[in-house]
Amino acid sequence: MVALGFALFLLIGLMAFWLLAFVLGFAVPMWLTIGTMHMLRPKRLTDSEEDEN
Repeated sequence: MVALGFALFLLIGLMAFWLLAFVLGFAVPMWLTIGTMHMLRPKRLTDSEEDEN
């Protein structure tokens, strides 16, 4: 019974480790890159000026 508990502990711990590694290694850098590119994108003027002409 102790071995089953230890195996379950290792399974959950390793799953948490790999999820954290994925989030910190891929998801956060992608989120920061997309956010930075969105902030650096040139702004457009409103379309109301084009509709008046």
